Amino acid sequence: MKKANKINPEEYDDGMLPEYDFRGKKGIRGKYYRDLQKGYTVRIHNEDGTVTIQHFGPIIRLEPDVAEYFPDSESVNNALRTLIALVPEKRIGETKAKYKVSKKSAKRVAAKK
Repeated sequence: MKKANKINPEEYDDGMLPEYDFRGKKGIRGKYYRDLQKGYTVRIHNEDGTVTIQHFGPIIRLEPDVAEYFPDSESVNNALRTLIALVPEKRIGETKAKYKVSKKSAKRVAAKK
């Protein structure tokens, strides 16, 4: 059996000021994670008045079995460049081949036999 709280919730002081009332508010899950996946820019204001801008691209994570073969990002980029060179270029106006794959039900296959 649980022990009842001995402190009345109305008398409890959590140290929060009244203007920090979060009742009725809801957080957004993954709000900053989605932006991080898109990439972001950092502006560093130097003491001499110049601004250094650094852009960080989206974060790409490799599965552990793939990461065994690629120790750093340079080796991944080289492998992908090689793969891109093997893929034929798509010409303007060229469309994808449309293949229809139909799954025949077991009843139809059995009925034909």
